This record gives sequence, C-alpha cells and structure tokens, in this order.
Amino acid sequence: MEASGRRKTHMIYWASGIVSICGIIFEVLFGALGSYILGDGVKQYTLTISLFLTGMGIGASISERVMKNLIITFIWIEFMVALLGGFSSFMMFGMTAFAPSGSDALFLYLITFTIGALTGLELPILIRKANEIGEQLNRSTARVLFSDYAGGLIGGLLFAFYLRPQMGMVKSAFFVGCINLAVALTVLYLFRNEIKKFALHLSAGIVISILLIAGLFFGEELAFSFEQKLYKDPIIHMEESAYQKIVLTKEQGDTRLFLNGSLQFSSTDEYRYHETLVHPPMAMADEHQNVLVLGGGDGVAVKELLKYEEIENITLVDLDPAVTELARTNYHLLQLNKDSLDDERVDVLNEDAFQFLEDSQQFYDVIIVDLPDPNNESLNKLYTREFYSLIRNHLSPGGAVMIQGTSPVFATEVYWTIDHTVQSTGLYTENFKVDIPSFGSWGFVMASREPIDVETIRLPEYTNYLTDELLRTMTVFGKDEDGEITTSDGEEVPLKPNTLVDPHLIQKYEKAWQHY
Repeated sequence: MEASGRRKTHMIYWASGIVSICGIIFEVLFGALGSYILGDGVKQYTLTISLFLTGMGIGASISERVMKNLIITFIWIEFMVALLGGFSSFMMFGMTAFAPSGSDALFLYLITFTIGALTGLELPILIRKANEIGEQLNRSTARVLFSDYAGGLIGGLLFAFYLRPQMGMVKSAFFVGCINLAVALTVLYLFRNEIKKFALHLSAGIVISILLIAGLFFGEELAFSFEQKLYKDPIIHMEESAYQKIVLTKEQGDTRLFLNGSLQFSSTDEYRYHETLVHPPMAMADEHQNVLVLGGGDGVAVKELLKYEEIENITLVDLDPAVTELARTNYHLLQLNKDSLDDERVDVLNEDAFQFLEDSQQFYDVIIVDLPDPNNESLNKLYTREFYSLIRNHLSPGGAVMIQGTSPVFATEVYWTIDHTVQSTGLYTENFKVDIPSFGSWGFVMASREPIDVETIRLPEYTNYLTDELLRTMTVFGKDEDGEITTSDGEEVPLKPNTLVDPHLIQKYEKAWQHY
C-alpha cells in the first residue's frame, strides 16, 4: 500500500474511534436528559440505550445498500450527527418549555433513535472504505471495531467526569457536535481528490460549523430562557453540579430553592415545614446533645436546631457540596439559614447518607431526615427498609427520628409505604400532616424505639406556627389520605416495605405525581 493509502487508512481508524467517542457521549447524554426532564432514571436510560442500539442495528442494515460514494456518505452522516446531536439538548429544553405535554419525551426518543441509526451507518462504511483502499477485510474490520469499542469507553468517562459536570448538557451537546463536524471536515480535506463538488460539501460544513459554534457560545443562555418558563418566578441562581441542577428563584421577597426541578422550600412558609420537621422529635427525645441531619444542605433545618442551647453537636450529611457551599455563600439563603452551617457546633459532611450510616459508629439523640423525594433510584435507596434499619441502629435509647414523607394527599400510597417501611424495622411511628401553601398538604413520619404519645409532647414557645394543640390535630387524616389503599372493587391493598431488592416506591411516586 502506498504512503497516501496508508495515511488515509490511518485516518479512517482515527475517525472510527473519534466518532465512537461522540456516539457514546450522545447516548448517555440522552439518558441524562430523560432522567432530568422526564424522571425515573432507570426507565429513561433503559429506553434511550435500547432505542440507540436498535437504531444502530437498523443503520447497519441500511449500510448494505451503500456501495458507492462511501466517503461522501460518511461525511454527510457526520454532518447530520453534528447538527442533530449538537442541537439535541437545546431543542429538548425548548420542547419542554413550549410544546404540549409529552412532546418532549417523543422528541427525545426520536432523536435518540435517529442518532443511533446514523451511528450504525458509520462503521460498516468505514470498514468498506478501508478495504477499498487496500486493507485486508479481516484487518480493517478488527481495527475499526477496536477503535469503536475503545472510543466508547473514553466517551463514557469523558461525559461522566468532565463534560456533564464542567460544561452542562447544552454546551456538551454542541461541543460533541463540533467534534463530529471536525472529523467530517478532516476526512473531506484528506479525500478531496476523490470528491466531486468539493466546494459545495465544504460550504455545507462551514454553514453547520457556524451554527454549532453559535450554539456553543449562546445556546446555554437561550436554553436558560427556556428553562425560566418552567419556573413561576425569575431565576436568580442556576448551576448544574455533579449530582443535580440547583435553581434559586425570587419574586417579591419569596425565595425558592429547586433541586432537579422539585421545590425544596419557599421562604414565605418554610417555617411551617421546618418547625414540623425539627421540634416534635426534639420535644419527644430524652436527650438533645448529639443530633444528625441527613440532607438539609440548605441549612434551614439546622437553623431551627440551633435554637436549642443544650445541643453540643449537629452533624449534617448532604451529598452535594454545591448545595452546602451555596447555603454558606448565597445572600438569599444566608438570610434564611442565619449562617447556620458555619456555627461552631455544626459539622458538615458531603457524603452519601447511606454510606455514612454504614461507616459511622456514633449514636444520635435526634435524627432528622430531610431528603428530597424518592423520584430517582439514588434517592429511592434512602427510603428503603435497609436505610431505616441503619437509622434505627444509630438512634440512642430515648431518641426520636423525623422523616419528611411526601404528601399524603397527592401521593397517599407513597406516604403510607414510607411509614410501613419504617415500621418494618421494629420502630414505632406517628404520622403528621401539615398544610404548607407552597407545597400543599405535606406528611412527616416520626419514629422511636418506644410507642409515641403525642399528648405528652410539649413544644418550645419560640415556634411561629406549631402549638401543642395544633400538633395533636396534625395526626388526624381524612378518608382519602388515611392509608387504606383499595382497588376499584373496594378490596384493600396491603402495603409492602420498600427494599433494595424490591424498590417499588419509585414507581408509586411516578404514578402519584404524574397529574400534578
């Protein structure tokens, strides 16, 4: 094989590796988009991976019919991947903001299948071209496939550890689209002597490059304006951490915190939520020296706890350092939490709550569980019998636990499944519901090693909402929220504990909230 042929063959192998990196990044990017916007990560990753691979299979089948103009076909495949893939995240946010409900899911699945089909077309064409140049078929196939699989590993690592945390989903898509385009233009130049109407193809590539570069620099800002449509009030802070999207909004003095689109609190009524979360278990517990807070990285629950002078240590465990850093530095959050996370009695640990409890040898007088709702697999793990068993094992004799348990009105079966799961560990429970204007009716589960008598609980005087009398009324639930789940025939449905082996709570949660 002459020197120019070897150079072209090497370029084909490099191209196969690079486009494979781009393909796997788009595949996991679509899964991440579905998980963030549509919820239920396992379901979305399953669907996107399945559709992508199915598309690849169909694309590979179609490639049998491509026998001529192999290089031009490959170049235009890369042009299409660059354009469609580059604008995919941007368009997804636009669809979510402006299109009818369900259109965003349809768009995501369609674009996933399309990019998969184009990716499936690439490799057979490259193998055929390498063979056409003079490479032996078995060698060209092996080398292209090696480049493909090795590129897949690199792509997955790049997305997980650099692109998503550093660039976000919109910029990442445009950036990867630019790489696809760069491969296409490089191949176009290298094979220019074989290509008719070279200037026309080059012009098309230049137009696409202008669009992608514009998207790279300005797409995120436009997507931000799309996302603003999803929130009632103006966004004053937005960042995408390694774990979640964090959004702060403010309008007429009302500051709201959202994590992955779910409201965490409103400053106008957060005291109703946090007083219920903190003061009943503190009043129930025999001792108050050592307190554990799981979640609550905004610091507002800790602010309530610091009202108790007898507390010697508060350990706050929140997975995301971006949340706790925001709580320590953002003016609006500092106004709410009173700089609670920097109090000398507070230790902040950015760790997984499950892993922390497995590793810790400490006992706690009061444990506050202020975690986001179980709307994905990572959070669902923190609503299982195994997790509540760990909490029980770290609870001091005479201690008390309070768990936020979603809404007994909007998610009745979810709330009572959480209660049933806690009881399955041997703990006694008491149920509370509180009306919070920004949330609606919200539920809490208090647990202890001993039976709980609400009549004996005496709350502190410095609450803004709770009274002893009110607390007792909060244990009364209406017929439509009392935990008796029945079929259409009126038969009662027994509740099962949520476990790591049988994590059914997330399906209940998705079903409960789909109309709200």
